[in-house]
Amino acid sequence: MQETLRIGFIGLGAMGEPMVARLAAAGYGLAVYDADVARTARVAAAVGARAAATPKDVASTSDILVTMLPSSAIVEKVLDGDDGALAGLAEGALIVDMSSGVPDVTRALAGKVAERRIAMIDAPVSGGVSRARTGELAIMAGGDAASVDRAEPVLKAMGTSIVRTGPIGSAHAMKALNNLVSAGGFLIGIEALLIGQKFGLDPALMVDVLNVSTGMNNSTQKKFKQFVLSRKFDAGFGLDLMVKDLGIALGVANATSTPAPFSSLCRDMWASAQKVLGSGQDHTAVAKFSELVAGSTLGGDENGK
Repeated sequence: MQETLRIGFIGLGAMGEPMVARLAAAGYGLAVYDADVARTARVAAAVGARAAATPKDVASTSDILVTMLPSSAIVEKVLDGDDGALAGLAEGALIVDMSSGVPDVTRALAGKVAERRIAMIDAPVSGGVSRARTGELAIMAGGDAASVDRAEPVLKAMGTSIVRTGPIGSAHAMKALNNLVSAGGFLIGIEALLIGQKFGLDPALMVDVLNVSTGMNNSTQKKFKQFVLSRKFDAGFGLDLMVKDLGIALGVANATSTPAPFSSLCRDMWASAQKVLGSGQDHTAVAKFSELVAGSTLGGDENGK
């Protein structure tokens, strides 16, 4: 049991909820908060945590405060103000931002909280909802070594791979670049399936071949059959969030004066899909945009119609 260390958790969405469950299973004392009051109450009851009324309230009983939120702007909003988390944290507390944030904003926030003698690290995750449920997330950790050391037992309750990326902000940069690679692999794989189907190849067979060949990637292994060919499009990670992360990755490219023409095209394709399909879509629904461009639907007749 981890009864002496108190954890606060803000953000109980698709990823946050199973992550809280893993912390509860590890025996940590928990206080939780979400902007959705009903969700806060439901999750707290499910895992035996205290349901907090405000970010300040959840922080007031936290030695380590975890944030799992959609953007850096929301993290800032949750920390600031009379009812913000910073108003509730004691000196010596640690903030672990597990959101997918903007590196420069993260660095600025870390400087701000340091003025209150509070430490901060960024620790975004990869692996999706399925691995959040099993506690097998890959976690990138950026910050000074002592702060990461302090957070590591908590992180290990949620993930099996903890990789230290360097100073504060570096983990958020790495997460965005990881998603850039993932997004590019998804798009090129879908285009290959569409080309092959037009030629007369079965898309499901193509996925099988890719998965025993050099074209294998995370999308061929875990997304194409499960969420695209099945037409479920419910992998649990939003298209809006993917577009946001690709924007962060391109921001890192611009900040480092790194030409990134393929990355820019990839971001533009995903952003175009977002505009055409509308907000609230699962990221795997980007395949529908590729199908629209190709004039065919995966799983149609021999001509892809």
